[in-house]
Amino acid sequence: MSPGPRRLNEPRPARVRAGPGGRPLAVDGRAVEAVRETWLVEDRWWTARPLRRRHWEVVTVCGRDVTVFRDLSDGGGWFAQR
Repeated sequence: MSPGPRRLNEPRPARVRAGPGGRPLAVDGRAVEAVRETWLVEDRWWTARPLRRRHWEVVTVCGRDVTVFRDLSDGGGWFAQR
């Protein structure tokens, strides 16, 4: 029996080495070649568990385009999405 539908583009934990201002310098051991974009998401501010994340779209030295984010509400870990 199938475990059910799989969510697309679900965030996965990532190892990120960050520099000043939280800018990613490496993602999962791959150096970041360029930052394409960064943005802040603030949502559910009216609830007991508001969402506040800083997202970075980066290009690694191998040419991979990756979006990483960190939860700023609780100082949680880094996550990646493709």
